[in-house]
Amino acid sequence: METKTKSRVLQEFQEASKTLMNPALKKEKDKGTRVIGYFCSYGPAEIITAAGMIPFRIRAIGSTGTDLSDAYLSNINCSFCRSALNMGLAGDYDFLDGLIVLNNCDHVRRIYDNWRRKIKTPLVQMMSLPKKISDPSIQWYYDELKIVKKAIEDKFNVKITDDKLREAIKLHNETRRLQRKLYELRKKDNPPITGADTLAVMVAGSAMPLKQHNQMLKELIDDLSKSEGVGKARARLLIIGGILDDPEYIKIIENTGGLVVTDVLCFGTKNFRAEVDEKMKDPFAALAKYYIADRPSCPRMFGDQTRRAQLVKDLVKEFKVDGVIGERLVFCDLWAGELYMLSDDLKEADIPLLKLDREYLMVGAGQVRTRVQAFIESMGR
Repeated sequence: METKTKSRVLQEFQEASKTLMNPALKKEKDKGTRVIGYFCSYGPAEIITAAGMIPFRIRAIGSTGTDLSDAYLSNINCSFCRSALNMGLAGDYDFLDGLIVLNNCDHVRRIYDNWRRKIKTPLVQMMSLPKKISDPSIQWYYDELKIVKKAIEDKFNVKITDDKLREAIKLHNETRRLQRKLYELRKKDNPPITGADTLAVMVAGSAMPLKQHNQMLKELIDDLSKSEGVGKARARLLIIGGILDDPEYIKIIENTGGLVVTDVLCFGTKNFRAEVDEKMKDPFAALAKYYIADRPSCPRMFGDQTRRAQLVKDLVKEFKVDGVIGERLVFCDLWAGELYMLSDDLKEADIPLLKLDREYLMVGAGQVRTRVQAFIESMGR
């Protein structure tokens, strides 16, 4: 199953998703634009944009192993963290001018300790992320935003004003609205874009100048609106889980005849389900409220599982989903617990669920294909 449109921008998105230093990012870097990396979708990308820099969501695409990082991380740390640190130690992230690490899980938390000591990135900043959704947590995140702001200002001799931050928020909200339009096209009975290509678009957007990404996304949406559908799918699927930034994984699923029409991923729906309130007087307060309370939460946020399960049920109805695939990286405790609880919620709602464990690097493709085929057939598809 493949996207029929021969859109130029879709090909550019696909290429950009396959590498760390895509052409658009390299062009800006050659011009002297600074690039700040950040782990986790809770990272304050708007503040980086307001500083006149490019926010870069850390991935480990292109990793071939973990020989270097295994000297510093345990073999029961998840393979994404080991792959990302390995690439840092190998010099693949030398183009970064700074790195913001959040304590979104213990595995990522260990990256900060080692990166700060072993990798010569000019700025390495820890940002503490609360674990509950509450007014004190929003204030906590607000204070952390101020700390990150000051660290960037002091290190690079820039000024992040409220007006610059408001402009950055508007730009990122425009991205969210365009991404939502892209997903709206997938509600069609015969969507014009596959799940694999949609993920490529979303991943590329996290690693390139945002104004350019938005312009390309507008063109892609226009192209897709005139394009024929990808073909009749055996089953419409929703995929949920931890970090998934490799379109090839979804392509394996879709090669069985299933079609991923939506997701609950940190490179997907979580990014645009809500927007930052542009009317709030204090833009830092608006960001804190958005990241902690408004956007769909991650399993590391305690006490919000009911809302997360309801989001899945809502998306199943909105996108006419036949079954849900839950994927988690091996050794990810957060998603192990989340998928365990979600299985009961979906069972009560009579929504089929397939749980898949995986490594960050693409291995076991045949096993994934076999299990997805059996899952689709078990639904009578």
